[in-house]
Amino acid sequence: MTDQTYQPTLSQLRAFVAVAEYRHFGTAAARLSVSQPTLSQALAALEHGLGLQLIERSTRRVLVTAAGMRLLPQATATLEAADRFVASATGDSLGGTLRIGIIPTVAPYVLPDLLPELRKELPALNLQVVEDQTARLLEGLRTGVLDVALLALPTEAPGLVEIPLYTEEFVLVTPRGHELAGRTDIAPAALDALPLLLLDEGHCLRDQTLEFCRSADAHPGAVGDTRAASLATVVQCVAGGLGVTLIPEMAVAAETARGTLETAHFAAPAPGRTIGLAFRASTARADDYERLAQIIRSQRPGVN
Repeated sequence: MTDQTYQPTLSQLRAFVAVAEYRHFGTAAARLSVSQPTLSQALAALEHGLGLQLIERSTRRVLVTAAGMRLLPQATATLEAADRFVASATGDSLGGTLRIGIIPTVAPYVLPDLLPELRKELPALNLQVVEDQTARLLEGLRTGVLDVALLALPTEAPGLVEIPLYTEEFVLVTPRGHELAGRTDIAPAALDALPLLLLDEGHCLRDQTLEFCRSADAHPGAVGDTRAASLATVVQCVAGGLGVTLIPEMAVAAETARGTLETAHFAAPAPGRTIGLAFRASTARADDYERLAQIIRSQRPGVN
């Protein structure tokens, strides 16, 4: 039974949230820059004070209990409020810790320019980046493990606010010398019977590519026979003559830099996607995320 006079400390809440996020005591302790015994003691004190088990421990795994899942969003909100309080004292509302999730088909192409800009514009910000697939990022938002996510919109997830940032076309990547290479007016039917290489299941780009083929009545051959966990692997398979693929426009320069690949563009209306920020509708940091959105947009001049 909870002691009604008990007041948890921020250190105890941070220990709980960190263990719930990483599901590993050693990793959580390292991220908080404390020893593992200190972390364990803080979590134990929180559980004792609440009269609830929040984390289930075993020699093999760490699980968040039902009570822990119920209280995790509130613990996260409390820490957010504390970070905002400290940041306000420095004169910058977008300070403290910000945990941002980013899908793998965006992170490598946005972060090189975005991170230096954030350091310059928001020196009080302690940014934590989590790269993961869309479903897990949405779960992180729902449970409070993440504050905001940069991903493809719309997510169609309840309880989230979405800020569209830019749209980008999908570009066809081919081996050098391919009959479609260099064209700017290809129709979806040009994909018919071509071996189409895709990312593995769970990546939204895979789903978007397949949806484009269905909606355009395109029928590529050998769809998904070769699958990869990253765009870098997919395009190397293309370079090796295993097929063709569609990649986001922002990835073209980085992924075709070796010169062993060529590209082609679809006639209008070309397939594409919208990238944006998503965050919980219940957060008190909506204005902060609007500012973050403006900074991200500023790093992509000339996009829609």
